[in-house]
Order: sequence, then structure tokens, then C-alpha cells
Amino acid sequence: MADNDIDRRTLLASVAATSAGLMLPASAQAAARKADLAAIRKAAEAAKDASVARLQDWIRHPGIAAEKWRIDESCDFTMGLLKDAGFQMVKKMPTDGSPGIFATLDAGAKRSVGVYFMYDVKQVNPAEWAHPPFEAHIIDKPGFGKCVTGRGAVNQKGPEATFLAALHAFHAAGRKLPVNLVLVAEGEEEIASPHFHQIVQNPEVTAALKKCDGIFIPSASQSLNGAVEIELGAKGPLEFQLISSGEHWGRGPKGDVHSSLHAMVDSPVWRLVQALNTLVGPDGHTPAIDGWFDNVRPLTAREKALIIEASTKHSEKELKEAVGIKTWINDEPWPVALQRLAGQPTVNIQGLVAGYMGPGGKTVLPGRAEAKLECRLVPNQTFKEAEAKLRAHLIKRGFGDIEVNVSGGYDPTETAEDSRLIRAEKAVYARMGADVAISPRSPGSWPGSVFTQPPVAIPAGQFGPGYGSGAHAPNEFFVIESTNAKVLGMVDSMVAYADMLYEMAVIS
Repeated sequence: MADNDIDRRTLLASVAATSAGLMLPASAQAAARKADLAAIRKAAEAAKDASVARLQDWIRHPGIAAEKWRIDESCDFTMGLLKDAGFQMVKKMPTDGSPGIFATLDAGAKRSVGVYFMYDVKQVNPAEWAHPPFEAHIIDKPGFGKCVTGRGAVNQKGPEATFLAALHAFHAAGRKLPVNLVLVAEGEEEIASPHFHQIVQNPEVTAALKKCDGIFIPSASQSLNGAVEIELGAKGPLEFQLISSGEHWGRGPKGDVHSSLHAMVDSPVWRLVQALNTLVGPDGHTPAIDGWFDNVRPLTAREKALIIEASTKHSEKELKEAVGIKTWINDEPWPVALQRLAGQPTVNIQGLVAGYMGPGGKTVLPGRAEAKLECRLVPNQTFKEAEAKLRAHLIKRGFGDIEVNVSGGYDPTETAEDSRLIRAEKAVYARMGADVAISPRSPGSWPGSVFTQPPVAIPAGQFGPGYGSGAHAPNEFFVIESTNAKVLGMVDSMVAYADMLYEMAVIS
């Protein structure tokens, strides 16, 4: 047995030995909780291979919302996973787009906890991958351990499969869940959840969620140094496409024409470039849309303090290497760059396409150009406000002919630091011995605002140890057996999920 295996076993044994003592008096309840976690861990170890195989099968049922590819198949497969994990009621929820899922597990408990799943994944270019992205290969990665690689491995099927494996372990160990579960899942998270509100606002779903003390999305939150991050919110996205065409503009060609005609014919491509240039300032990154910062709430003193503290627990060098950069904007120091990451809204060009890009030149004046963009919104911006200001900005500057096609988006998410959900996460991570960094919000997005805002209005966040990388990129992976003593593998993470459910059952 490797030394790191011993370290992780000791770590999780400590979790089981101390969890009840930290949160409950020394009593029969505390002893029962200790015994339960030990039994659940034993069951998780015995079913490890089955848990990994379950994750591999899920990756093989991808569901890409942006391409409307294998969505129904992926939804049905996910519903089967939920039934197998013990949910008594699993219902497909139709929307105007991809179907969602509503599931409940009644354990006869006094409290209920919500769980959010996504079953869709990002698009892929198989040529960029070392292994086929939907075959879910098991690989050994030096410095990480045994991993599953494939699209969706870490975002989010690896963590979600680990949570389901924890439910299987409860059953195999003969233990009853300490809380009831209400689960909602969607198949459009990767296109900014345009129809997810239709699921959550269904009266039956809303009523079930309102009974929950909080809701979380399973995540792989550890850094390579073992630290975990608790995020009190997330930015909200606005995803859209801008199209400039001679046909819609009424100027320039309806289709591609010979480039020599540019001397007397308007260019829809330059038209789009000029419109795009108005969306940010001369520095190339500060949003310049009229009124964009009117409702932006600056970071509070507490949020700034949390970011400064977190900057000491995350490796600046590691992140720079991961994203392939040498400097931050304006050569800002690490803590300042992190404050910008949490506090500044953005306007980003995802892609820009026009004309001919093959070998050699084609000497054409294109009749159409399009750009895909997304904005990241911060409190107190809203999705609807951002869309309205974007459209008004373009019209005011004479670009009313530019087509604006909004494909999805939602508001930023905020959850109180003193909510039961966040305090429970802190307690579980503390028993793990993990160094905890608290972030005001994730720079990325998930549709937590549909839970934190009325009519549901419950705390929402992300929880889960473990590690993975490559979300939205080639060679995505999720660690199932860690060779890094500071990072938990799949079995240890199952126990942490079990501990989280116990903690939500008893926390005051």
C-alpha cells in the first residue's frame, strides 16, 4: 500500500471519528453517526469498481445541447441512474427546449436538501483529444493518479456520479439517509439554461424545493494543494450572437462578391467589427455598453478580505500555467487580479466568423459576418437588464441593423455566508482537515439564481472535494484514485458527501 493511500485512509478515518463529536454532544447519536460513516466507507470501497463503471457509462451518453445531439437519450439514461440510486419518484419534465428531470427521495427525515444536476456537456473536437472524448478511458496521470478522461468527466458527471455512489453506499451499508432529497436536473446548462426556469417554476417542483434547507451542485472543489473553495455565489451569463449581413442591413452584398468591389460596396464584416469595438473600452476588456455599471454592486469590505485571504491558499503560478499566460490584465498583482475576477462584469468574444479562411486567398467581400459573445454579470445586474442595455446601446450608435440573437442567460447568484448550507460545508471540510478558502463568487456561472430568488428563495452553492481539470477543453479528466495525498479520490469523496448529508440533518 502506498504512503498516500495510508494518508487518505487516516484522513477519512479522522472524519468518521470526529464528525459527531464536533457537532453533537457525546451521546448515542454521536456514536451512531460514527458507525454509520464507517459502514458507508466500507460499502463505498467494496463498490468502487461499479461506481467508476457507472461514471464511464454516463460519459458514453453525452447529450450536447448546443448541437441537439443525443439529448433525450442522455436524459433517459440519467433518469435511470437516479432510480438505481434510490429516488422513488423520477419524472421527465418537458420544456420548450431540452427536457429536465424532477426526482425525490423520501427518507422520512425531518429535513430536506436539494441537489442540482446537469446532464448535458460541452461540444468537442475529437481531433484535439488524446483519447476519444466519449469512450471514458481510464488513464494514469503522473502527479494525479488514476483518472477517467472524457467530455463531462469533471463538468459535472464525475462529481455527480460520486454523489450518486454515496447514495448507493448508504443502501449497501443498510443505513437510512438522514435527510430527504429533492433533485432537479437540466440538459441545457452548457447553453446558459434558457428553459431551466420552466422546470423550477412548475408548482410541484417549487413546492418541493421550498421545503429544502438549501441546494447544491456536486463539484470537484479541491486544488492540487488540497485546499477547497466555498463559493458564496456565481456570476450570471448573457449568451448571444451578433450578425451583420448585407441582406438585413440593406447595404453591402446579400452574398459574397468579388473583393475589388469594396471600393464602392459596403462591407458587412467591417460593420460588425465596428459594432463590436463599441462594446469595450480602449483597453480591450472594460465593458463600455451604455449604463452597464449603473447597478453593479462593488465588492464589500468583507468580500475583499475573503479574496485577499484566498489568494494565499491558491497558487498563482499553477493557474497561470494552466491557462497558458504570463501576466494578468494591467500586470496586476495576484490579489488585485482575483478581486477583478470576482467583481468585474465582462463582455467576451467567444468566436468571430466571416468569409473565407481556407488555403490561399479567395478575394471576396463577404455578405455576412457573425460573432458569438457572452457577458458575465455581477450583483446587482440582471439578465433582462443586460439584454435591454445591449440592444439599446447598439441602436443608439446606429447599429440597429445588427441582429442580436440571445440564446440563454440568468441572473448572478448570491448566498449568505451564515446560511445552514455554507456552515455545513465549512464543518465537513474542517473535519477533512482541508484548508478552506471562501470566495464571494465564482467567475463562472451556474443557474443557482433560480433557487436563491423567489419563488423558491433558498440558499444555493457548490459542494464536493476531489479534483479534475479540462472543463470545456480537450482531454477533460476526473481523478478516481488519487496519488496526491492532499487530494481525495472517488471513495473518499463519497464519504464526504455522506458526511455533508448528516451535517445538513443536524446543523442548527
